[in-house]
Amino acid sequence: MEKIVFRPDGEKEIAFYVLEQTTIGGNNYILVTDSEADEDGEALIMKEISTADETENLYEIVEDITELDAVAAVFDSLLEDTTLS
Repeated sequence: MEKIVFRPDGEKEIAFYVLEQTTIGGNNYILVTDSEADEDGEALIMKEISTADETENLYEIVEDITELDAVAAVFDSLLEDTTLS
């Protein structure tokens, strides 16, 4: 699993493992978890908010329920053997 590091403004670095990625309606999303594949962990759906002139990818946690449900359904179909809850 690919591991990425997030650096929230003024906070300690946080490492996540990328489970899957997809593009919906021109927006890029990643499904990440805080633990390795053989462990239970918390999963988050993050949306890329980077602009073309930025040197690093910027992401935010998807909090809108409608958007979250729609993207979660796509990830659920992409990861048929994995249970998301």
